[in-house]
Amino acid sequence: MAIRCRKCGREAAIMMRQHRLALCEEHYLDWFVEQTERTIRMFRMFDRSERVLVAVSGGKDSLSLWDVLLRLGYQADGLYIGLGIDGGIRYSDQSYEKCRRFVTERWPGACLIVVDVKEVYGETIPEVAARTLRGRDKPCAVCGLIKRYIMNRVAYDGGYAALATGHNLDDEVAVLFGNVMNWQVGYLARQGPVLPASRPGFARKVKPFCRFYERETAAYALLRGIDYIYDECPYAEGSTSIAYKEWLAKLEEERPGTKLRFYLGFLKAREEGQIRFATDEAELHACEKCGQPTSAPGICAFCRLWEKRRPARAVAAPVLSTEG
Repeated sequence: MAIRCRKCGREAAIMMRQHRLALCEEHYLDWFVEQTERTIRMFRMFDRSERVLVAVSGGKDSLSLWDVLLRLGYQADGLYIGLGIDGGIRYSDQSYEKCRRFVTERWPGACLIVVDVKEVYGETIPEVAARTLRGRDKPCAVCGLIKRYIMNRVAYDGGYAALATGHNLDDEVAVLFGNVMNWQVGYLARQGPVLPASRPGFARKVKPFCRFYERETAAYALLRGIDYIYDECPYAEGSTSIAYKEWLAKLEEERPGTKLRFYLGFLKAREEGQIRFATDEAELHACEKCGQPTSAPGICAFCRLWEKRRPARAVAAPVLSTEG
């Protein structure tokens, strides 16, 4: 027997056991947009008078987020960072192409800002990692450092009210689980849907999809016909976060709603003062090369990546190109 949409009685396109809710294609897309708006308002992320920068990678979550914000009428620009990752599947090339086509074919009036790491700094992410890590580790740490720096600087220098990322509930719960397992108190204190711009030089960061399961964002992208890259980053294989997601998925299968209860319960307990994390805020100063805030002596970690390669040259601000 076919499962019916709760709203109209037609055959359902998706059944969400954790919500005990089945919806047809039309009503699911409406529900998804409404829930995103509700999350934005619930956590007071931004309003329609403010400009928002959406970090897009070509994947389902980030492109769906940008699509929803534009449908809701927010002033949302996209930021794509060209990392130069190949992995035999032309990963970065494919990712960029998905973002470019999203703008040209779906939202021709939208603005896509592109920062190419190789063009600006002279090396791709794998090249930087090979030089600085000497083949010991995956380039994930270097990649994360570079992306965070560029995203923050473009959002802050561009005067955006917030930097929005497409992190979904599965992402957030995996991080929360890992931080609890290892008692990463500093990270636990900062984890949440909104990370305020607590110091000059930092952009405000928000996660409007934090209450959506990955399956739900994937369903939105498919039902909306959003063309996104299906492949994971070649370096993601074997990562700890993927293992955490697999373990949590087993719990979710047995007890639907476990992930959502875990995440929202953590946020509520912290908000109500039931759990507290004492953190020491490091003293910050302006990096001697780029001027961005850092706790490191002299120059920031980002600038140190390039110091050996071209010590006589200051690290440039991201060079932006816009499309759309």
